[in-house]
Amino acid sequence: MCGIVGAVAQRNVVPILIEGLRKLEYRGYDSAGMALVNGTMHRVRAVGRVIELENKAREEHADAPTGIAHTRWATHGGVTERNAHPHFSNRDGIEVSVVHNGIIENHEPLRQMLKAKGYSFESETDTEVIAHLVHSLVAAGLNLFEAVQKTVGQLEGAYAIAVINKAQPHIVVGSRRGSPLLLGVGANGTGQGENFLASDTSALLQVTKYVAYLEEGDVVEIRLDGYRIVDAQGHEAHRPIVESQLSADAIELGKYDHYMQKEIFEQPGAIANTLEMVTNGRAIAAGLFGAEAEEVFKRTQQVLILACGTSFHSGLVAKYWLEGIAGIACSVEIASEYRYREPVAQANTLVITISQSGETADTLAALQFAKSLGLTDTLSICNVPESALIRASKLRFLTRAGPEIGVASTKAFTTQLVSLFVLTLVLAKQRGRLHEAKETELIRDLRHLPAAVNKVLECEPLVKHWAKRFAHKQHALFLGRGAHFPIAMEGALKLKEITYIHAEAYAAGELKHGPLALVDSQMPVVVVAPNDAMIEKLKSNLQEVRARGGELFVFADEDTHIEPSDGVNIINLTDHAGHLSPVLHVIALQLLAYHAALAKGTDVDKPRNLAKSVTVE
Repeated sequence: MCGIVGAVAQRNVVPILIEGLRKLEYRGYDSAGMALVNGTMHRVRAVGRVIELENKAREEHADAPTGIAHTRWATHGGVTERNAHPHFSNRDGIEVSVVHNGIIENHEPLRQMLKAKGYSFESETDTEVIAHLVHSLVAAGLNLFEAVQKTVGQLEGAYAIAVINKAQPHIVVGSRRGSPLLLGVGANGTGQGENFLASDTSALLQVTKYVAYLEEGDVVEIRLDGYRIVDAQGHEAHRPIVESQLSADAIELGKYDHYMQKEIFEQPGAIANTLEMVTNGRAIAAGLFGAEAEEVFKRTQQVLILACGTSFHSGLVAKYWLEGIAGIACSVEIASEYRYREPVAQANTLVITISQSGETADTLAALQFAKSLGLTDTLSICNVPESALIRASKLRFLTRAGPEIGVASTKAFTTQLVSLFVLTLVLAKQRGRLHEAKETELIRDLRHLPAAVNKVLECEPLVKHWAKRFAHKQHALFLGRGAHFPIAMEGALKLKEITYIHAEAYAAGELKHGPLALVDSQMPVVVVAPNDAMIEKLKSNLQEVRARGGELFVFADEDTHIEPSDGVNIINLTDHAGHLSPVLHVIALQLLAYHAALAKGTDVDKPRNLAKSVTVE
């Protein structure tokens, strides 16, 4: 997870860039840097916090009217100045610099193509291919804006970038897809004299409250006298300028109506940020989870997961992965129940606690209880780096979802899932169950995941139509099988939380053991239907529902060959993610709950009786 700031002004922008990075430092603080244009191209980078960059810039008397800056969470290649942004491409008198947030899925073939053209690489990041691509196009005669347009057309994955060129000293060009980037309009919203780019509004409040939120695929150019935006198809685009109401106790909604909606649509970027350390490399290693991880994992013989609510559901999915892929026994416990019974503590158990906030009282208490039983090999998966759970655990993995304001967890859940999948791969590799070709394939799947999530989000209009039909229902049934049964549980929880519709989830094979008695024409039945080994059995379960007059709402992979008919409604998810399929299907269920709540008129972000973080027992 990284932060970007860019500025063009009639004054020294270095203090603006530094202050912007300071506001974005929660997004990454392993290294920071800036590139400046003032007659020459000047770069300042430092390992550590933004204060280190500020001190270095002061020592070097950095001063310029145009610049880009970046604060980074270290990815593959470690915390070094060489891997810090901005990255340069300097050849034949042309100098280009870029900062980047996200994942470039196809960086390796691009790297090979650029090497064949004579470009050399100094860093181990995927970002450097962007700098060289832009440089090659500028060298071919394009201006910076045109070069960035053509470059992003060759990129696959999720990204936000800002780029400068020494030959155009009063221009910064940016683009985004899957990662946030916004335009800050200077001079009280007129854009005359100075303009800005940033990852979020908080970085720009020092200079302007007037911002425009860029859409997927937009390319923007900021200048002293204004700005221009084109959309993904290359057409001139207008993005409305809004006056930010951001304050110390709130986070900007931007173009969204609710935080939950915003956070659902932030998931491609959140997943990309969480996976950044993994997908920028060619292999995975235990060190992703901490300095002691390799030693701990070598002696791990079984896994115990402790969590509450949505985090508990992520643990249930992980049980299927850990046992099926890594071949390691796994038990999943509700944290609030675990410490009030007399569990049998087994030696060489890895205790995993999962929490968005890291302050969940029951989970913290369950962790301390496990430790009291002698289970001291502990791993926390959490979204808050300074939380109590992180401090109490031997190992950790940060989900880097960014602030989540909506009570109904969305991006925290999906980033927990991908973190647990990475853990599964590490343990599988440790146990000799992940050969090199399979590891490469699964890393490729992870790299593709943000793009696959974007595809699921495109089904929102169809889901919205379905949701209106749920508004007057009193009950709903959710069905899934295998690793998608916990996803059905999560979908039912989301519907309960924000619509107050009573919803239950069952393993589809259990229908005949009781739940089928509930099914009638007034009971919508939501089905998670991936194309996996259980699909034929699931189809039989669907027939059982239809025979009793139940109406089916099926989220299916498009190759399941489940056809719509009377009482059978189908939305086909157009991408397939193999083992990662649960991540895609749960996003469709989040959209269903969100739009059903809108149709009912409930308070989406602040449902009755619930709080975001349960910090008391």
